[in-house]
Amino acid sequence: MWRLCTCTLLLKEKQLMPTLHWLTREQDLKAAANAEYRLLAEEEKYSYGDPDTGNLIVQGDNLEALKALLPFYAGQVKCIYIDPPYNTGSAFEHYDDNMEHTIWLSMMYPRLKLLKQFLRQDGAIWISIDDREGHYLKVICDEIFGRDNFYADIIWQHSIQGKNDAKTISLHHNYLLVYQKSGNFTRNLIKRTDKHNINYKNPDNDPRGFWRSGDFRSPNVRENLKYTVATPSGKKIKPPEKGWRWSKELFEEKVRTGEIIFVNDETRIIRKIYLSDQEGRVPESIWFGEEVGTTREATNEISSLFFGASIFSTPKPERLIQRIIHISTNPGDYVLDSFLGSGTTAAVAHKMGRRYIGIEIGEQAKTHCAVRLKKVVDGEQGGISEAVGWKGGGGFRFFSLGEAIFDSERRVKPDISFENLAAHIYFTETKTPINRHTITRCKRKSPFLGIHNGTAYALLYNGILGDKSVSGGNVLTHHTLNYIKSEIEAAEKKQGGEFEYNQIVVYGEATRLTHVSLAFNDIIFKQTPYDIKVW
Repeated sequence: MWRLCTCTLLLKEKQLMPTLHWLTREQDLKAAANAEYRLLAEEEKYSYGDPDTGNLIVQGDNLEALKALLPFYAGQVKCIYIDPPYNTGSAFEHYDDNMEHTIWLSMMYPRLKLLKQFLRQDGAIWISIDDREGHYLKVICDEIFGRDNFYADIIWQHSIQGKNDAKTISLHHNYLLVYQKSGNFTRNLIKRTDKHNINYKNPDNDPRGFWRSGDFRSPNVRENLKYTVATPSGKKIKPPEKGWRWSKELFEEKVRTGEIIFVNDETRIIRKIYLSDQEGRVPESIWFGEEVGTTREATNEISSLFFGASIFSTPKPERLIQRIIHISTNPGDYVLDSFLGSGTTAAVAHKMGRRYIGIEIGEQAKTHCAVRLKKVVDGEQGGISEAVGWKGGGGFRFFSLGEAIFDSERRVKPDISFENLAAHIYFTETKTPINRHTITRCKRKSPFLGIHNGTAYALLYNGILGDKSVSGGNVLTHHTLNYIKSEIEAAEKKQGGEFEYNQIVVYGEATRLTHVSLAFNDIIFKQTPYDIKVW
């Protein structure tokens, strides 16, 4: 089926954009939109510890699970890490990794489309992949995330010992393909070790401590920084082709402080780079197994957690995930993994003080992910626990996919909860997640959903004001309109300022207000279920 996949050039925004084509591409482009929107049902017997940490594990198909989570978490995730099936032709125990090439692309494309919507503007997605599908993945990621948002292609040395039985080349690496949501993503530096400081010395007893030689020449052309330098003995050094790094005044100041010195009979300028100024190390594009772990290390970690059982063929070591999360996030940020596997990403995020959302389709969501995370909450000491000082604590909630919110005729099912329908409506209207605290204030529900771009939104549904009669709250009347306005005022008072909005969109069973009254009050009425978008 390889002949069904071709790369063509399409004109997009006046630029030639390489786009990958495969047999089912057109229907796959719509797969995310056509996937059923399902509810999430908590299975409390698998939840554990503090339920208010914001940590979630969801069992179910990750396309449907992502769609169910999107109204609540769109634009809130700082780091996504996924380790999808590599399409290697091997038969994995817990999922079928023997996918035909086109089917693999059909699986990945809609999931990546949804994952993009979860990312914050300063977020990034990291994808583990090998060289069988990696180049095709790069092309579809260029299309989905934008070629300008490609951030890095990192080589991870997953094994150290050579494979003498390899038929061609002994492979020792996989890739980490990294894309940022926008140019707002900034990475954290990684920790320095003595190995990285070996070139820092202090031969002249500089009071600022150890230093290494740096270049005073500018790496870029700086016409305004081309000036002749006078040495202490009066020699002249002409400017390099691109100019100097600093202005003449700053250069002279650095000479006085000793940060600039002259060597080789005053023919060469050295800029001192002090160890005390180095807050960390810039991440590099090759990650060696001795620094971030190997597949063998990961297998040993899993084996120790599950009493010697060999669970997954290609698990990832906790140190690898630790580096990804460290570079991409800060404590309290959300981390998402929609191919959770053995639960490593969630376990590492938990130990590092990040919040997480993990999705796994198989029974191992219960038998392995939940079990592993319970051990983390109880303070297990494997993996990175000692390095990060992990002693236990926190908790997580466990959910499975429940029923679909729409029936076969694309109508809202009558027993759908107010909270779930409110989240769906607010997201389809605004493409932003609803604030759960807005719709449940003081342990009671409010028809006011929130304000976005000058429009307030409200939902009259399931007897939100007490019962299902006209006066009870499912129908827009002057009574229910006044109540909606009073709820907006209450929210304003709680926030300590007035909301700016010029219209109110109200969803309800029917309206008793005339067109004149609706226009006078700047109301746009939408009837449920007919005006509710499926997606």
